[in-house]
Amino acid sequence: MKKANYIYRKNFSLIIIFLILISVTFIIALIVSYDLTANYVENEFASKKIDVLEQTIKPYSDLFQNKIPEITSYQGFLDSASAAKYADSVFHDYSFVKQIVFYDMQIGNQKNSTVVKNNLGISLKATYRYRPKNGKVSGSKVSLISDETDFKQMANKLSNYVAFSDTSRGSTQDEIFKTFYDVKSNQISYSNILRREDVKIFRELQKQKPSSSFYKQNMMTFYLNPYLLKIKNSHKELYQDITIQPIVYDPFDNESGNLATEVALPGAFSNFKLYFRSAKNYLNAEINRRFMPIGAFVLLIYCFLVLIGWLIYRNLNVNIKLFKLQYDFINNFTHEFKTPVSVIKIAGSNLSSDRELSGKQRKHYGKILNEEADKLNELMNKLLSFTQLENKSINIKKEEIDLESFINGYIDTFRIKYPDFKINFKIHGDKFFYTDPVLLGSIFQNLIENAYKYSHPNKKELNINVTHEKRNIIFSFADKGIGIQKNELNNIFKKFYRVENQYNQNGSVGLGLAFCKELVNFMSGEIIVNSKVNEGSEFKVILPYEN
Repeated sequence: MKKANYIYRKNFSLIIIFLILISVTFIIALIVSYDLTANYVENEFASKKIDVLEQTIKPYSDLFQNKIPEITSYQGFLDSASAAKYADSVFHDYSFVKQIVFYDMQIGNQKNSTVVKNNLGISLKATYRYRPKNGKVSGSKVSLISDETDFKQMANKLSNYVAFSDTSRGSTQDEIFKTFYDVKSNQISYSNILRREDVKIFRELQKQKPSSSFYKQNMMTFYLNPYLLKIKNSHKELYQDITIQPIVYDPFDNESGNLATEVALPGAFSNFKLYFRSAKNYLNAEINRRFMPIGAFVLLIYCFLVLIGWLIYRNLNVNIKLFKLQYDFINNFTHEFKTPVSVIKIAGSNLSSDRELSGKQRKHYGKILNEEADKLNELMNKLLSFTQLENKSINIKKEEIDLESFINGYIDTFRIKYPDFKINFKIHGDKFFYTDPVLLGSIFQNLIENAYKYSHPNKKELNINVTHEKRNIIFSFADKGIGIQKNELNNIFKKFYRVENQYNQNGSVGLGLAFCKELVNFMSGEIIVNSKVNEGSEFKVILPYEN
């Protein structure tokens, strides 16, 4: 029989197109997100160098802004001992300071001073040099400074400040920096900041005649070594190697594929820069690390879309199966009704015809009407009972039954109905069972009917065995029929499902085994099947034993 071509069908090309579309989108999303991550990392490589610079020069900034201005607190009264102690604290905290020169200065109005300007004389009383040595400070007095340029520059600045500063207000930071600081490459000179009262006193000295009176002033020059700065790589994930190089450093042997950037150091280190270098593979590791959660998120979205696609496909598959079951049910149910109705119509027509019928003929037609009406009634009762089982609207009426008499009754019925059907049974154990005989009878009737229906014409044979096992009673129905294929075993207990073979093309609506399973479940039992194609099937009904 040619299989029906159902109008309701799946469009596999749309499913394939959907999978291809989301797969292509997934790949594009991965590529784009990876490129964006790579660009972001490379941009960070170029911008995060400022963080490294700030962390690296933090000790220098602290020296410049906090430690050096401490000299002012001595108000010019530093001597060699206190200067050595101060230098020792500097060497201890700032390893990049390699040498400190202390200038013990005097300010007066003598004409023989080292620097005389604006009628103010600034002379050098003594000079001391301090260096770190074995964790301690090594100091020595310098009798003669070969180059007094630093001292003279600071002295000229002080003289101009005394002559021209506004004593009616405090000095601005810019004025203080220009007067009391002198920043050069690898060198910072500083003299203690004058108070307004000091400036007024020095202006009075400018107006007086030369005298032997003078005032103390301190100056220090700090010599720095930029290569002793401790580089603090706060972004090790970006920078593989950071070095301090001269500002003119331009490596010509840089390997291809490496990334490099630089940033100039400030202040006294302005002739030097931080040079950053990372191999491409080094940055790729960071790119991959950052890309992993993004890729996982994209993959999660992809899996979610695939899941949605699969759910849609499954829904379509379920719908098409349901449609097929409904189609088969209506088709088979119509056929089942059509045959008895047709026979009843023919018999009724004959009975109602004008021609006279003999008593034998009327009796024959009456028998036909009764038999066909019984078939219709049985079919309707099965469908109604199935619905009642699903809705749990049937009550179990238990009573004690004699298994031997119970089974013999059904065997006799089927022997009359099918004379060629050979049925044997054995009971092992107790012969009495407490259950609902109507429900158990329905199970027997359906399983015996199926055994006959799905057996070869020359192998109409069924063996029924009843055994006790622990707290259960097991009814086994073993036939020598056509068997059931493995891939069909999970479906045979579904409503309206029919195994496609030559034995059930007509006369089946797919309710028999589904009805049995519902009955067994309703009776708190279990039904299982074992089958081999062309060898036969065995159905086992396991029910809780009560006596």
